[in-house]
This record gives sequence, C-alpha cells and structure tokens, in this order.
Amino acid sequence: MSGHTAVWIDHKEARIFHVEAESFDESTLQAPQHVARHPSAQTSDKHHPDEERRFDQEVARALEHSHQILIVGPSTAKLHFLNYLRKHHALESRIVGIETVDHPTDRQLAAYVRRYFIDAARAAPLG
Repeated sequence: MSGHTAVWIDHKEARIFHVEAESFDESTLQAPQHVARHPSAQTSDKHHPDEERRFDQEVARALEHSHQILIVGPSTAKLHFLNYLRKHHALESRIVGIETVDHPTDRQLAAYVRRYFIDAARAAPLG
C-alpha cells in the first residue's frame, strides 16, 4: 500500500501523486469530453452522468492502494468526487483532507503534499 497520495482533480483530468520524502510518481487520467461538473453545465446537452461515474470509478481504482489520500483541486470537482466515494467506494475512510488548490505545477503540488502530510504528522497526538 502506498503511503501518501494526492489527487488533483477538475472537470478535465485527475492528476494522481504518490509522494515519498524525496520523490513522487505522477499519473494523469483524462476525463471523457462529456464530463461536465460545473453546476450550470448540469442542464446542458453535454452532461453525461454515466461518463462522469466511469471517470470517478477510474480515479478511485487508481487510489485503491493508497493509505492516506488528500483530495485537491480548483473548484467543485473535488467535492463531486468525494461525494462519489461516500456513496460508492470504501476509500472515504482514507481521505485525510480536501483542499482548494488552483493549477500548480507538478513540483509545486508535490511540495504542497509533502508539507501537508509532514505538518499533519507533527500535529498528531503522541501516544
């Protein structure tokens, strides 16, 4: 099982980072063209719930071997994904946080994730 994992997600893609002290491994999953998570898009002809669900399933499968998961992203897609996990997947108990993060570079996101997990470890009660 991988230690610290972050998923940066928006309505176009999910970038998954397995982060260790000195390295990170990144993979990207592209959303189908018809996945529209913006509330106004829900009423458009482009909304395809089955494709959105398949995208969420694919992202969840990529996180199955992660021990601690941080969900980040610029908008509401991260909340939609969290709701999907609550309803359909056993990963919710491994979610350690959900944060708003705009559009960082890979290195910026890896550094953010390292700081997040290091700060969380320092704040954990001893015992």
